[in-house]
Amino acid sequence: MPNSTRRARERASTHDRIIEAALRVLEGEGVAALTIRRIAAEVEYTAPVVYQHFANKDALVLRLVVHGYDRLLARFRQVVEEPDIDRRMLRAASEYVRFAGDHPHLYEAMNGTAVDADERRRAAEPAIDVLKELLTAWSDAHGVDLADRDEACEIVWGTLYGMASLGFLGTVGTEHAQRLAEQALSAILRGWQTPGEPMRSQH
Repeated sequence: MPNSTRRARERASTHDRIIEAALRVLEGEGVAALTIRRIAAEVEYTAPVVYQHFANKDALVLRLVVHGYDRLLARFRQVVEEPDIDRRMLRAASEYVRFAGDHPHLYEAMNGTAVDADERRRAAEPAIDVLKELLTAWSDAHGVDLADRDEACEIVWGTLYGMASLGFLGTVGTEHAQRLAEQALSAILRGWQTPGEPMRSQH
């Protein structure tokens, strides 16, 4: 094996170990516990080795946020396999809330101020796009006129975020929050199906 190939594999392996260690710390103790020195100790490297992969804590947290949205996206992609479009929408709502309950510290980092808003939006975009595709399929199936699909998606996303917050903060618990998310989304979708009342922007 060429030295360059071996070095590339070793670097990738080190990178993965750093991410895994950072996830363990984040999931167990929250974003405040994440420091370069702490992660270096977790993987038994020196801090300069970690700095070779991440310029600072902000860069590390951003990578974890991207990882979190990748995992949420994977859950949404499983939902797409549900044949009934209405059930598909409710499952998406439930999975979003369950993800937040399963990974509260990661979810908090994904939606908090530890990452710049624009970077957070870019990280979330693939998952948002899948939700938008679900909404498009739903509206087409029911002949619903969603005049602004982006705004419709923001309404759904914001609703799910609110219900997930009730769950992962322990206000009502994850399972109850999942049921509330399904009920809230059902109410929104029923409202959009009201004859003669297409969704219009209020701006």
